Amino acid sequence: MRLTTKGRYAVTAMLDLSLQEGTRLVTLQDIALNQEISLSYLEQLFARLRHAGLVTGTRGPGGGYRLARDVDLISVAEVIAAVDEKADMTRCGGEANCHDGEKCLTHELWADLSDKIYDFLNNISLGELVRRPEVIAVAARQEAVRKGLPLGRLKTVVIESCTMLNSSK
Repeated sequence: MRLTTKGRYAVTAMLDLSLQEGTRLVTLQDIALNQEISLSYLEQLFARLRHAGLVTGTRGPGGGYRLARDVDLISVAEVIAAVDEKADMTRCGGEANCHDGEKCLTHELWADLSDKIYDFLNNISLGELVRRPEVIAVAARQEAVRKGLPLGRLKTVVIESCTMLNSSK
């Protein structure tokens, strides 16, 4: 699988959006600052995510993005596919023409691995990720840094984040 920065950034941005879901519309500027991703790059990714029906956007002051579906109904594989990434380990792109126009010796091995990677990513929802304690802790640390809080308050921010996340269900 050739997962480039496009796929990684799309998943990261969607996870950031998922963590903020329900509080307000989220601007790309917020995501860019939180995740240190170029705003212009995010604009390109979100155009594709919007076209794939994963997010909806509202323009103008107070505008931003929200998930188009419930966080538990969006898989990581969908996000990656929406930005034209493929879970393909074959060197022929799945065309079975890797050796002089025919399958190479290891084509089936790499095709099977591609299927397993896709199945793995398709069985993980953004909802599952936002409930992981490690994700909650990283999000809380990012928020503490963004707000200029002393990192000694991080434990309090993590507890507040977990409480807020659990109460929104």
